Amino acid sequence: MKLGYTYFSHLDTYCNMTTFATADLCDEHSSKLSIVTPMFMAFGGRGAFCGQIRTLKVFEDNALVRQTLSTPGNGDVLVVDGGGSMRCALVGDQLALLAQQNQWSGVIVYGCVRDSVAMKTMDVGIRALNTHPLRSMRKGIGDLDIPVVFGGVKFSPGHWLYADADGIVVSVEALV
Repeated sequence: MKLGYTYFSHLDTYCNMTTFATADLCDEHSSKLSIVTPMFMAFGGRGAFCGQIRTLKVFEDNALVRQTLSTPGNGDVLVVDGGGSMRCALVGDQLALLAQQNQWSGVIVYGCVRDSVAMKTMDVGIRALNTHPLRSMRKGIGDLDIPVVFGGVKFSPGHWLYADADGIVVSVEALV
């Protein structure tokens, strides 16, 4: 893996994280994009990230998040629909480390994270609504790779997500 690029072996393509900007993508491809409502804060050490979407739908239970991030990410982005819960964290430093080690490009959490200071040192993009010190349950209840909707956008497995300091956009096809 070269610095600034994530290699997607399953598609034989690259996502160039050093040259894309969501603002430029919007200028060039606005008719092809869904733009996520601004509500997410950045927590990981990777400021910009992109990749194909994988999804989880869970509620205050991160067992499936751990299980999924323990598998090879191949540069994908895990989108976790946590129902917007502000009562516990779905991702902490240990799960962020798993994401980094297993080559996930990033994680979007429609919910909270914890251990945010440690996450800033990890080479993985993390976006979440906020922080919460309490960890979630671990019952393993949820759904993997189903379309999820939040922030005014439908996130479908296999579609492409691009995130940087200006926002998060989703496209049906790869744009960079």
